[in-house]
Amino acid sequence: MDFPTYPSGLRLAGRRVVVVGGGSVAQRRVPQLIAVGADVHVVSPEVTPAIEGLVGSGEITWHQRGFEDADLDGAWYVIAVTDDPAVNERVGELAERQRIFCVRSDDATRGSAWTPAVGRHAGVTVAVLGNREPRRSVALRDEILEALREGRIAAPHHRERSPGVTLVGGGPGDPELISIAGRRAVMEADVVVADRLAPRELLGELPDDVELIDVAKLPRGRSAQQAEINRVIVERALAGKRVVRFKGGDNFVFGRGYEEVIACREAGVPVTVIPGLTSPVAVPAIAGIPVTHRGVTHEFTIVSGHLPPGHPESLVDYSALAQMRGTVVLMMAVENAASVAEALVTGGRKPGTPVAVVCDGTMPTQRTVLATLGTLGASIADERVQPPAIIVVGEVVRVAFPEAFPAPAADG
Repeated sequence: MDFPTYPSGLRLAGRRVVVVGGGSVAQRRVPQLIAVGADVHVVSPEVTPAIEGLVGSGEITWHQRGFEDADLDGAWYVIAVTDDPAVNERVGELAERQRIFCVRSDDATRGSAWTPAVGRHAGVTVAVLGNREPRRSVALRDEILEALREGRIAAPHHRERSPGVTLVGGGPGDPELISIAGRRAVMEADVVVADRLAPRELLGELPDDVELIDVAKLPRGRSAQQAEINRVIVERALAGKRVVRFKGGDNFVFGRGYEEVIACREAGVPVTVIPGLTSPVAVPAIAGIPVTHRGVTHEFTIVSGHLPPGHPESLVDYSALAQMRGTVVLMMAVENAASVAEALVTGGRKPGTPVAVVCDGTMPTQRTVLATLGTLGASIADERVQPPAIIVVGEVVRVAFPEAFPAPAADG
């Protein structure tokens, strides 16, 4: 009779675990053993570069030779993952005699233990055994972990419910591009304070009892003052609520997130930060534009263009920026794009420098408008570009769109 396995959690911290074999299967298993604190010994004449790196960092011990019977002395657990069935069989026989549980990669039915598909989240270990169907086990594990991370399955009374503020960077707009930690924080909040560039579809998934506060800042339109945003998040947290300040992009890249951190600290409110994919890097990438490229640029600069060059409050030195040879990424610059382009040309950038304007990055309405520094203002007007848009200036645009920007003719 084929009995089912008896699931049990092994506490292997500080205990000798032997892995016989140093190939790709061992490469998958060893990091899991390190993660639980096992004293890992790999026995193999050769190992993969990744395993050799673990040896070099002192995380495991490598016995650079073939398997010997004495290798199992003092072991609590053994994994036989060589490509030689005879060696695996010998390991299994010795393990059986010494009452050491043994996993065999070549024939699971001849081992005394099976390796489950394992994942961890918030102190919970999920292990799935699909009756020797590894793909099914992995698929089920991933479904369970995703549901845990997104808050779709949980034990409500065991959740951490301490009040405080979490700043969540939602990424450039597509709800698929928010981090797992960020999504979970949003779904577990009592109060969500959201701006207009945060992934809006996720707001429709909030539980009905979550308070949603709109603090949108519209270009040249209605705008929630930062002092009021600070007051709201602090007030709700002091009232015992779990507050998520939900932003587009990343909290600290022109997101004024650190002003909110300061406000919370001054009020004695616990505050944590979950970073987001920052739009000046992610949006060009989605549009097929690298912000750096070997042999083309060794630096990129992110600039806020919400103030025009020459404005008394502007902190950007456009003359210095123009002298740099790398990529310039402009945020919040649609209104001032023409004057920024003029300042860069005046400072030394060529009027023919390629420019890409990526509108509504990662959203269904995303489009890319191509121009040069000399034509940028006119192109934005002709194409009726509206915020949000990321403007990329530099030779990387030529790399991405060679057909639109042929390589300049060599001098002479």
